[in-house]
Amino acid sequence: MAYMSQEGYDKLVAELKQLVSVERPKASAAIAEARDKGDLSENSEYDAAKEAQAHLEDKINRLKLTIAEAKIIDTKQLSTDSVQIMSKVEMTNMANKAKMTYTIVSESEANLKEGKISIKTPIAQGLLNKKVGEVAEIKIPRGTINLRIDKISFE
Repeated sequence: MAYMSQEGYDKLVAELKQLVSVERPKASAAIAEARDKGDLSENSEYDAAKEAQAHLEDKINRLKLTIAEAKIIDTKQLSTDSVQIMSKVEMTNMANKAKMTYTIVSESEANLKEGKISIKTPIAQGLLNKKVGEVAEIKIPRGTINLRIDKISFE
């Protein structure tokens, strides 16, 4: 089961619609065009088009599965007592006093540019269930960092 926001769910549905209604017909057209070029045994264009179609179908199937297993979280029903999925966490790195803010989301919604990190990342895992004022000691590939939780909210 994948927990996600309504916004994340809507993005996945839109992406699926795009793949099925636009990209799938393009892939079929590319195969047909390559097939028209003759001998399929030595037709690298045909092989490439078939491989691209297989990747597309795989992506469509994975999206369908994610959407089918999605559980939309209503942030109005969540508590800001401790960090959980969908929490927007403002924190301070205790080593250099740098401030940072991340929203903990499902893997499919993660986007570092938007400040959204996957619940499966070491930072998110280290923050889960922590309360405001607590310091989370988090093991990351470069060692250990200590992050003090300053505020928990929901967007």
